[in-house]
Amino acid sequence: MARHIELNPVSHLTIGTIGEPGQRTFYLQGSRGTNLVSLVIEKQQAAMLAASLESLIEEVERRFPSDEERDAVWTDMRLREPIEPLFRVGNMGLGYNEEVGRIVVVAYELVEEDEEPNVVSFWATRVQAQALVKHAYEAIRAGRPICGNCGQPIDASGHFCPNRNGHATHVT
Repeated sequence: MARHIELNPVSHLTIGTIGEPGQRTFYLQGSRGTNLVSLVIEKQQAAMLAASLESLIEEVERRFPSDEERDAVWTDMRLREPIEPLFRVGNMGLGYNEEVGRIVVVAYELVEEDEEPNVVSFWATRVQAQALVKHAYEAIRAGRPICGNCGQPIDASGHFCPNRNGHATHVT
């Protein structure tokens, strides 16, 4: 039977990585008190979550102005131990609850067809969501450098660049 975990409100919410660039595993992690939940996500999911949260925050600010402090407040965005993933995320959703003034990130487990996914809901303030966006972009950019010639990631062991050796495909 699938379960739904509500971290409302979160005391900690972050996206982090473990491993070397090119071999990193991305995590979405949140906690409320001593209840720590770590979920495995893809780099593309981290990027999409950051972009979507950024848009949602802008929309919420426009529709529901707040006196909440908007300046970035330093927060420890590192992953917390122990990192024991509950599940791999398949889908995510976002929302805003006007009554409590919180943004919710809902993560659904990646499951086979006809299976009921486990779900985790992370309820965060606007400031926490803004910090998550900024930190997620930093984690994404911390990967392998991109080759200026072909646009592909450069591995630490070297780089085979098709644009430098005549194997590039040219579109005319």
